[in-house]
This record gives sequence, C-alpha cells and structure tokens, in this order.
Amino acid sequence: MKILLVYPPTPDTFWSFKHVVRLVSKRAAMPPLGLLTVAAMLPADWDLRLADMNVEHLRDEDLAWADYVFLSAMLIHKSAVPGIAARCRALGKPLVAGGPLFTASPEAFPEIPHFVLGEAEELLPQVVADLRRGALQPLYRAGTHPSLATVPVPRWDLIDLRHYVTMAVQFSRGCPFNCDFCDITVMNGRVPRTKSPAQLIAELEPLRQRGWRQMVFVVDDNFIGNRHHTKALLRELIAWRARTQSEMGFLTEASVNLADDPELVALMVQAGFKKVFLGIETPSAEALAECHKLQNRGRDLVADVATLQRAGLQVMGGFIVGFDSDQTDIFKRQFDFIQRSGVVTAMVGLLTALPHTRLYQRLKQEGRLLATSTGNNTEASLNFRPRLSAEFLLNGYRELMKKLYEPRTYYQRIRTFLKQHKPEGPRLRVSWPDTQAFLRSFWVLGLRHRGRCAYWRFCASTLLKRPAQFRQAMELAIIGYHFRRVASLL
Repeated sequence: MKILLVYPPTPDTFWSFKHVVRLVSKRAAMPPLGLLTVAAMLPADWDLRLADMNVEHLRDEDLAWADYVFLSAMLIHKSAVPGIAARCRALGKPLVAGGPLFTASPEAFPEIPHFVLGEAEELLPQVVADLRRGALQPLYRAGTHPSLATVPVPRWDLIDLRHYVTMAVQFSRGCPFNCDFCDITVMNGRVPRTKSPAQLIAELEPLRQRGWRQMVFVVDDNFIGNRHHTKALLRELIAWRARTQSEMGFLTEASVNLADDPELVALMVQAGFKKVFLGIETPSAEALAECHKLQNRGRDLVADVATLQRAGLQVMGGFIVGFDSDQTDIFKRQFDFIQRSGVVTAMVGLLTALPHTRLYQRLKQEGRLLATSTGNNTEASLNFRPRLSAEFLLNGYRELMKKLYEPRTYYQRIRTFLKQHKPEGPRLRVSWPDTQAFLRSFWVLGLRHRGRCAYWRFCASTLLKRPAQFRQAMELAIIGYHFRRVASLL
C-alpha cells in the first residue's frame, strides 16, 4: 500500500513565523507532528511519503504514486483544503481527512469522501483493516480519549530535519481548565493524559542521534496539567541530558499557575526549557470572570511573569480583546500590561468563537454568530457581533498591533525582559543558522527596513550593558521582524 501524507500550507500568521524562517535558512517553523505520528501507526511494510506544503509544493507525481492520500489540517488551513481535494479528485486518488479542522466540522467538506475524526489511536486499526480489503468507510469517529501508553515514536525519517527551525513532540493531551473560548477540552478532554517519561525520551533520542541540537516544542495543551507526571518526566529528562550530553532546548505551553510551583519551574529550567507560552489573555478581571479563566483570576499577573523570567524562562503570552465586558480603554490596558511585564512575544488576537466551545454555543443562542472561524485570531475580522462597536474593535486592534511591534516600542520591551531575566540551565549552542540569521539581520533590520536607527541603538546598548544576553536579544529582535510584518498586513 502506498500512502501519501499531506499537510497544507500555513498562511501568514503569528505562529507561521514565515518571515523568520527565511532569515535562518529554513523552510518551516516545525514539522507536522500529527501526521508523523499517524505514519508510525501504519503497517511497517507500507510505502509512505510526506508532503509538507510548507516545505515543498505538492507534486502531481506524488499524488499519482499514491494509492490513498491522508490529509491532516487545523482550522487555520481551511482555505487550502478544497484545492487539495480537487487535485486528488482529478487524479482519481481517494482522500482520507483527519485532524482538528475536520473533527470540528466535517460537514463543511462535502468534497471529501472519507473522514477519521477524533484521536486516531483507537481508529487506525480498523482503518488499516478496511484499507487492506478495499472497503474504506466514509466515517470513522473516536468515542473516547485513549491512553497515550501505546503512541509510537513519530516517523522522523519521513522529513529532512534541516528544513525546520524547531522539532515537535507531545507529552500530554487535555487540560484541567475549561475556558469558554478554548476548544482544547472539546477535542482532548479535561483529564490530562500523559505518556511515560521513557516514551518521550524514546522520541527525543532518534532526533539526538540524527544530530538535532536546536529547540524542541513540547506541544501539549497544558504541559503542567498533571504536575506529578510532569515532574517525573523532567527528572528523567535531566538524567537523559547528563547521560547523552544532549544540547537540545525546549519550549512549551502552560497555565499561569506554573508560577506557584518553584520546584516545577526549577526542574523545567534544569531540563533545558527556555521558553513557556502562557494564556494570559487580559488584565481585565471582568473579562477573566466572563470567560471562566479561573486560574488567572485574583492574581498579580505581572508579578507571575516576573517570577518565571527571574527563574530563567522567557514568557511568551497570548492576549485577547473583544470580550463582552471589555471597555473602550481595553487597548490601552493591554498595551500597558504587555510593556510593563516584558512579554516580548505578545500574541494578541481578537476573540473568535471556535466550533463547539461554550462561547460558540452561547453566541449561537443569542443569535450573534456571523460566520465560522478561520482559526486565525490575528486576522482583523470578527465572526460574531460584539458588544463594543465592531469598527471600534477592529480599528483599535490594528492600532494596538502596530504599536506593540513598532521598533522602538518593541526593543524597549526586550530591554524590560532582559532586566528581569536570569539565564539559568544548560546553555544552547550557537549554530551556523543562528550566525547567518544574526548577519542577515544587519541588512534586513539595520539597513533595509524602517526602525534601523532603533535597531542599532538596541544592539549597541545590549553589547555595552548586557553582553551575556546579546544572543537572546538578537533572536528576539529577529522574531520581532516577523510580528511587525504580520501587523502591517492587518
């Protein structure tokens, strides 16, 4: 059996890092972990190819080669799916679709003949059996959230590691919290399920053996959803690093209450974690209550960010505007919070109603839904009628984004972060792509684009005052170029 696994191109968003990957001589931010894991569940004697459309074009020769095409996509890829389906149909290739996009709304894709909906572990044995006998069903739907104990090592051999900035692995699925706007619990449940430490290390070891020394994104819904299991993993990771002399670094996603557990934070830093993405959302207590973001309420969020920065973690933050309780000063409040906290990578988006979330159901009942979500919360559009004027929200959002990533403002935010941050844990190696990116930044940021004067002042002041943090400062300056380009397109 010949299977072609296809991943659609990601549009220009915060998470695509499209404008950064070019500077570091890469083609994509990270590989499609879901497809690599599905590939590992298929029979070993089947022929597999992976077509990541973020790395290379989908070729007719690959489609013609395949007996079946497996397509995985997230909501952000929605617009690319019809074209892929049309090409499969034109060449007479059966298309099997799975992943978050199709699990949420399979009815939106009548052109796709076969769906595998939900987590694939319990479904693939039946799918494989039906493929073998030429009797593939139109629909397979998972009824449970399966254990992760049998999830295999992803098929790293299907990709060229050199094309990617970051690798990706998964330790857990699910989140104990239940924020109204979030679809994590809809997809993966509220009881975090984890792999064993040995499983995750077995996924990292082939990467190490193939020479991977850069960052690895642990893509969990909430890395600290089960703190006991997370600490066990971190202790094993520390031992593995010592045993193998691995030079990898890690980043992940977690809830703000990470700041409450100094032992957990220290273990993360010792294991090589350098960055953590937090869903901070808003400085508005009313909005946090509205969306049931209970874990963020009654806290000094600026102090929580500072706690993690001082411990050695760079905090990336997710922020949202457009809640019903937001007042006309929300944009100023968000800007002031982000600047004061030194959250350099501030991913601000407009509130969007994702399918099947509690927010979606409420707005539907209130007759306020206008359209399905595109999955791009950095798009200057709304899929529901807000309480504030839609025009006010959209204009305010565009202005906020441009202001946050205006060079002088952005470099000042990096300075605030560098003052707070205390580099700890294993040092990351400086790779040739890192050096290339640094040199290219001289041309792109220092000569070609506006803000060059601010860039040179930032370089000079960092070298004079914080030379030990110069590499990190330059990395953040380069990432800011991507965000600035995204903001300019709003």
